[in-house]
Amino acid sequence: PRQLLPPDRRSGSPCAPRRRRSLPDAMADVIELRRMADQGDAEAQHTLGWCYYDGQNMPRDHAEAAGLFRRAADQGYLDAQYDLGCCLRDGTGVPQDDHEAARLFRRAANKGHAGAQNALGCCYRLGRGMPQDEDEAARLYHRAAEQGHPAGQLRYGQSFDRGMGVLPDDREAARLYGLAADQGLAEAQFNFAVFCEDGRGVPQDDA
Repeated sequence: PRQLLPPDRRSGSPCAPRRRRSLPDAMADVIELRRMADQGDAEAQHTLGWCYYDGQNMPRDHAEAAGLFRRAADQGYLDAQYDLGCCLRDGTGVPQDDHEAARLFRRAANKGHAGAQNALGCCYRLGRGMPQDEDEAARLYHRAAEQGHPAGQLRYGQSFDRGMGVLPDDREAARLYGLAADQGLAEAQFNFAVFCEDGRGVPQDDA
């Protein structure tokens, strides 16, 4: 049988894919966004941060993006807490800091942010910023998967696939891989195809 792709050992997607936003196309919209951000609007700060992160109508500047994410995160804006956590985890625009990244993921995860739940699960699985704990990782992946988060479905599926934090269960792993695959997650599509080819948790299908 073909080998499944291993659980993500890197810092980035799909362990905690960043949330993309609709960004302004016109410079006039960016100017208005900046005015709102300067007045303390957390959503505007977060969106302007993504303009800097992607270089949308301005030079790309990850440090400025992280600074704007931080301003919004300090106001309790969940997407900004998550995105700043990703910057800290990856060392993008800020010094790399696993402990602070995990703290921000936890703040957003406790308020129900699915991406942060998945990201915090990865921190527990890999022992980044906290002691390694596969049981807690699986619990967080479960919370993200229940919200339909594709990376959470993938990681929770891997938990059942490999018996990490839960009892091994090919049928449940296949179900979760299938859900994430239907949302276009390439790693889940590959894993689900391997399960179908091998008849693991689903009827065998060599097509």
